[in-house]
Amino acid sequence: MFNKLISRLLPFMPKKLVWLFSRKYIAGETIDDAIRVCHALNGAGMMITIDLLGEFIARLEEATDYKNTYLEIVDRVEADHINGNYSLKPTMFGLLIDEEVCYQNIREIVAKAASHNNFVRVDMEDSQCTDREIKLFRRLKKEFPKNVGLVFQAYLKRTLQDIRDLKDLHTADNPLNFRLCKGIYVEPEAIAYKKYGEINEHFLKDLDYIFQEGIYPGIATHDKALVEGTCELITRHKVPKENYEFQMLYGVTPELRKSILDAGHRMRVYVPFGKDWFGYSTRRLKENPKMASHIIKAIFVEG
Repeated sequence: MFNKLISRLLPFMPKKLVWLFSRKYIAGETIDDAIRVCHALNGAGMMITIDLLGEFIARLEEATDYKNTYLEIVDRVEADHINGNYSLKPTMFGLLIDEEVCYQNIREIVAKAASHNNFVRVDMEDSQCTDREIKLFRRLKKEFPKNVGLVFQAYLKRTLQDIRDLKDLHTADNPLNFRLCKGIYVEPEAIAYKKYGEINEHFLKDLDYIFQEGIYPGIATHDKALVEGTCELITRHKVPKENYEFQMLYGVTPELRKSILDAGHRMRVYVPFGKDWFGYSTRRLKENPKMASHIIKAIFVEG
């Protein structure tokens, strides 16, 4: 109850107060902030994926602005020789307003990244977007087979079948590339697993299938039990280290992240930045009220 109360009050708190919590998990407001963080992570042996904050726009003019900003981000990241790629959310390019406009916006970004032999990850959002985002990925994958990937959420009951249904796009030369995470959106029990054990069980089932089929996974988790389960699957299937990577959010579980790196696994860190950090922070808290304890610590201990 306390955590839920804090999550409801947070949007009405002063932004400077919220930033005490948010600064640990967000690179900053500007591309300069993000580039600084990316260089530091690269220097510590980690790859990155850079993400401009924003989602669920109301006007298509906003989509154009986001597209142009992403094109500038690609130019800057490539010029600075960052070891990393790009993640984006289709709803910030108009997915729920006009699917074709959204596709053309994202296609332009993927084409720009592909011109640098780089890669764009299409994030998966809430369940109203799932079919649309799979359709979007199919179109992009056919034109840019080496330069685009998708995200799947293990808590959705449909996920394993969705992965199987995309197998027709998978070849030895151009393997599918999926980020697998637990999932953060609040979904009805009819379509999503709710219990911790169930979600972990299906995460590992999905990953087991991915390894069997030679699909390249970004294993996105901060759960030690899932890291251990993943390592068992890697050993069982004798997966070469270049055929998978772990992924974590910037600022989250740094000790576990270091232990994975020290064990010789590849690690990619998701680096969010942008002026929409306040909206991002409050939305994430509503989705996961347990984070309220971290806010209290930030305000009264670190602040």
